Amino acid sequence: MDLWTSIVALSLGLGLSAACGFRVFIPPLAMGVGARAGLMDLGESWSWMSETWVMAIFGIATVLEIAAYYIPWLDNLLDTITTPSAIVAGIIVTSSSLDGMDPTLQWILAIVAGGGTAGTIQLGTVATRALSTATTGGIANPLVSTIEAGACIFCTILALMLPIIAAIMVVALLIFAILKITNRKQKPEPNLIT
Repeated sequence: MDLWTSIVALSLGLGLSAACGFRVFIPPLAMGVGARAGLMDLGESWSWMSETWVMAIFGIATVLEIAAYYIPWLDNLLDTITTPSAIVAGIIVTSSSLDGMDPTLQWILAIVAGGGTAGTIQLGTVATRALSTATTGGIANPLVSTIEAGACIFCTILALMLPIIAAIMVVALLIFAILKITNRKQKPEPNLIT
């Protein structure tokens, strides 16, 4: 795999792993559809993702995942399950996009970049939903869920069509998230005792 192909493949993986942070099953489903449509090449070891029965399972899981986020008490519970699932999905989509690379480097990049990106985005969605629940009693959670699903679809399409642009946006989003977390920790707690 030459350098340019590696950069494009890693960019694709980063974009799809970020999308996994929003919704776990949409990116793998899109990879199967993308492989069938000729938009991407899943290497021999990942071709199972484009098989009809696998895409059907991903499709059903996608519908169930999206629907579950609209059930008020279930959405917060689902976050405990989807956080590790998003990390695993981020690793899988990144590794599959890097198929053909040296296996050691492939899996290091998949775990660190793919899993790290998906996990960071997922933790951001968990924090957003917790804030929404705390401030609105969960009334705004369906709106948050709709925005997250839309962001996942946008990231997925962008990653498949323009992977370099998707990777740049993911890096910018990660830097923004890290800065927000850092600034939040540095702010002094208000003194409520007078």
